[in-house]
Amino acid sequence: MLDGDESGWLADLRRGDAAVWLSRRAASDVKDAPISRGDVQEAADRLQRFAPLLARLFDDEGWDGRIVSPLLTWPAPHGPLPSLLLKADHALPMTGSIKARGGVHDLLAFVERIALDEGLVRPGDRYEALAQPVARETLSLYSATVASTGNLGYSVGLVARRLGLGAEIHMSSDAKSWKKDRLRALDAKVVEHECDYTETVARARIASGGARRVHFVDDETSSDLFTGYAAAAVELRDQLAERGVRPTASKPLVVYLPCGVGGAPGGVLYGLKALLGEAVIGVFVEPVASACFLAAMGAGGGKPLPVYELGLDNRTLADGLAVPVASALVLEAVGDAIDACVAVTDAAMIECVRLAHTLAGLRLEPSAAAGLAAVEPFMRAARERPDLRVRVENATHVVWTTGGSQLPQAEFESLLKD
Repeated sequence: MLDGDESGWLADLRRGDAAVWLSRRAASDVKDAPISRGDVQEAADRLQRFAPLLARLFDDEGWDGRIVSPLLTWPAPHGPLPSLLLKADHALPMTGSIKARGGVHDLLAFVERIALDEGLVRPGDRYEALAQPVARETLSLYSATVASTGNLGYSVGLVARRLGLGAEIHMSSDAKSWKKDRLRALDAKVVEHECDYTETVARARIASGGARRVHFVDDETSSDLFTGYAAAAVELRDQLAERGVRPTASKPLVVYLPCGVGGAPGGVLYGLKALLGEAVIGVFVEPVASACFLAAMGAGGGKPLPVYELGLDNRTLADGLAVPVASALVLEAVGDAIDACVAVTDAAMIECVRLAHTLAGLRLEPSAAAGLAAVEPFMRAARERPDLRVRVENATHVVWTTGGSQLPQAEFESLLKD
């Protein structure tokens, strides 16, 4: 049986229209398996330990090494909402995308293990020592491998190369040429695959071979990647508190999270639900053609289901979200806590890229604008549910903008053209 299909979400998807799935379950907290709250705290502590080293490695950016982004106010009413906030991960330091959280944390966890095992640092030491020539010589014996459509690969590749590690990035057919070019400019090895993202991950996993000195950043199964994203929850909670916003069950936080394989939105949602419980309504946002979480939640009973089995083709301009199968790890960790999945059209994402630039001067890529495109269809569906209507109308709504500030000028201008 297709869960929640009374409103015809499957028919909407097959027509290429926006679609909404709403959970029938009451708001759920997250479980302490397979990820725990302690794991998230360890990730936050690790990012703090590495901040001085990152500040030194990226001293040209003049920042303190903390991977944080501003919380912005959308400058006008948006669809049915009189006010809206943006969590501006498109402006994150180093890589200009949310992957600076999860992907970089996964890499740093690997580097920390090397540093302790090789005696480059001891517990309690300051990690700036890893920028010294003797440490870089040791780190150069190791490398990181990752599969990506662009932003994850760039984040891992950039930081790996700054630390002296090798980097091998496997790119699916959805990846843009300019994203491959900027990786090659870092002296990272780029391996191209004429297949979708899920198959590219499988090939990259095999290519890494389990070698001791090669670390595979696994976007589908890595707990270190997941907890790096989850650590962002405390940051957002504190930013909301500074604005006098303290979400409750009756006046919740609705957060719109662009979703590909699910690591970033899953991690963020896990962190927020762990902190705020039923005061959070989590909305995963996907392209219509790549609605893998909507497929899993609505038709797959909470289990991964390829979008191809619903008659979708996984072809979208939002390359960062072009994923046909949801992560099993994310479904296990937060599947019961996902409140809604919204599939949006490419045209709506492009329109929101232009709107964000015109109204707020923001530089977003289509993937990053997905949350903006999801607000109206989500609100329309939620208002038809008696148990949701008052809650969403009294809620604080936050759209997570996940990347785009480092788009080449020519690429960005092409998005702005009619």
